[in-house]
Amino acid sequence: MTDQLLRNEYPRPQFVREEWMSLNGEWDFDYDDQGIGEREAWYEEQHDFTSKIIVPFCYQSRLSGIGDTAFHDTVWYRKVFSVPEAYRKGRLLLHFGAVDYEAKVWVNGKLVALHEGGHTPFHADITDVLAEGDNTVVVKAVDHSRDVTLPRGKQFWEEKSAGIFYTRTTGIWQSVWLEPVSDTYIGRIRLTPDIDVNDIALDVFLSGYRPGALVGIKVAVTFNGEFVAEDTFSFRHESASRRIHLEDFNDHGLGRWWTPEKPNLYDLELTLSVDGVVADTVSSYFGMRKISIEDGKLLLNNRTYFMKMVLDQGYFPEGILTAPSDDDLRRDVELTKEMGFNGARKHQKIEDPRYLYWADRLGLLVWGEMANAYQFSGPYVARITKEWIQAVERDYNHPCIVAWVPLNESWGVPNILVDKQQQQHALSLYHMTKSLDLTRPVISNDGWELVNTDLVTVHDYEWRREVLTDRYATKEAALSAQPGNRWIMVPGFPYSGQPILATEFGGISFKKNEWEGWGYSGAVNEEDFTERLRNVVEPMLQSPIIQGFCYTQFTDVEQEINGLLTYDRKPKLPLETIRAIVEGTRK
Repeated sequence: MTDQLLRNEYPRPQFVREEWMSLNGEWDFDYDDQGIGEREAWYEEQHDFTSKIIVPFCYQSRLSGIGDTAFHDTVWYRKVFSVPEAYRKGRLLLHFGAVDYEAKVWVNGKLVALHEGGHTPFHADITDVLAEGDNTVVVKAVDHSRDVTLPRGKQFWEEKSAGIFYTRTTGIWQSVWLEPVSDTYIGRIRLTPDIDVNDIALDVFLSGYRPGALVGIKVAVTFNGEFVAEDTFSFRHESASRRIHLEDFNDHGLGRWWTPEKPNLYDLELTLSVDGVVADTVSSYFGMRKISIEDGKLLLNNRTYFMKMVLDQGYFPEGILTAPSDDDLRRDVELTKEMGFNGARKHQKIEDPRYLYWADRLGLLVWGEMANAYQFSGPYVARITKEWIQAVERDYNHPCIVAWVPLNESWGVPNILVDKQQQQHALSLYHMTKSLDLTRPVISNDGWELVNTDLVTVHDYEWRREVLTDRYATKEAALSAQPGNRWIMVPGFPYSGQPILATEFGGISFKKNEWEGWGYSGAVNEEDFTERLRNVVEPMLQSPIIQGFCYTQFTDVEQEINGLLTYDRKPKLPLETIRAIVEGTRK
């Protein structure tokens, strides 16, 4: 096994520094089924690791070089690396894109990071523990495979996949990299577009700020390489806010607003100076777009917009939750658009930032969704709340993200219909998300049993055309139908005029190869599949009350064969046939 960099693209494409070094590739690896690693100090040099693994792929995946799907809840990693001399002039950060679920990190035997949450990034400043010559990083990851109070998404708590649940992901599953920075540097930024006044609001948050230091920020905004705006300002605190006006004409189809049809992006460069000396430079981008609700209508950039989305689980045959390459992530966005969809609901997964980058760049709406747990408890509430805050913060700047979904189908709150405490939890996530982001709609519990919510979203796997046509002919019929024998609104939380969307429907199984599996209804050949697809999509397009839909689903996943594509991304029907149905252009 060679130290091959299988994922060597910059992992954080909306916050880019030129200097960085990937640590992806071959690492030493070991299981710790007896839980003795810390007691025996495996983070020190003497432990003899028994295996090799390719990071950032989890040990359950074939691309890791292991491909073992048995339970191993505690795993260890080790890698020896050398630090370029140029990286020793300031501070050195060690970044992890995601480690499922708990992580402890040592460098040269010293503990440098603790993190809980399997889907969000973290980093450590390792400057003060570096040695001359080679350095060693050791990671212990703990994933409680059978704990159903853990935010886990579709990862099954049994050894073999079944039903709607799939192979688990344990340990490192997104990129690991080093990044040199100055003593004071830009920690993060927050970008909020306001198309109504044509401003971009910028919040800058510093790390390593020294009280009394004179800090200056220069901001340069360009579009396709052309100057748009520039601003320079000083401040003496750890953070600052600024609004920058963009002198652009942006209406009548001639401007630079971001849409799936015209994914216009502005480039942004921030240069930080401390006491007159340049300390940091970061590149980013943003899109000027607005998602809003007016008079019960869902709007994009102040115009009604029908969302045609597909449910995308974000699983890959060889890498499970980790795409084999950046090209695979780009191709998923391209395939989604080629089938006529203008959006994707990333289901039960906080997706790789590289996917969101391609959705921004190529033009695809994305609903950001939390990976849910399945059972309610006090520890569950603490876990999901903390991780969801981190997820919203991580993805806030992406123009493609147009809705937040903290809960789905009462997962984690199974008794929400009657349990006041679980209702309050759903309400707390709804209001907390709104407190973090007022610019996007929030769905309190996608599918059914909604409390306060900005959109009313219904999951309905009915396959008969006439039933769907009648059910979505009026708001009264849709809200009283109870597909799946579930109430749409929790009693005490009446419908108050929100836009109605069908955010899961279809699920038609069609066996295109030797892969065995199931779906919500079945087709026997391409002609039958085409007709069944029309029978569920056309009632949604023709409904006078539905303002968007999400078809289940993008690809087959493991034992589910209800995708429009096979698991290896082969179309089950010609892409132009699917597109014509989705767009409603059938003659």
